[in-house]
Amino acid sequence: MPGLVLDTTVLIDALRGRPAVARLRSLQRERLPLLTTAVNVEEIARGLRPDEAPAARALFAGLHVLSVRQDEGELAGRWRRDHAARGVTLHQADCLVAACAVTIGARLATGNPKDFPMAGLLVEVWPVGL
Repeated sequence: MPGLVLDTTVLIDALRGRPAVARLRSLQRERLPLLTTAVNVEEIARGLRPDEAPAARALFAGLHVLSVRQDEGELAGRWRRDHAARGVTLHQADCLVAACAVTIGARLATGNPKDFPMAGLLVEVWPVGL
């Protein structure tokens, strides 16, 4: 199921009605599978204001939400260990999101490409607010 995994930065822009909305609609018309992960759902839910909950539910209803399984956990752990050995700290959430994308052969759309230096990950940069 290759497609495009939407990171939290892209989801926030969509929820705030920024140009990411038009870009996502265009991709839906092209029938590109739009995905996110359970990790991103948690990040969005954690930061929601009460009045934003209906919009977030509607957004997630239009996406396929990927689960974090053993393969993703192991890959994320290897990345964190290998980068730490080189003095680079990667965040657990970013590694889990990236692993979900890599294990299905999908690209990752994010406004924070510096957070995703993982080998084998194809990153599509969506500048925040654009």
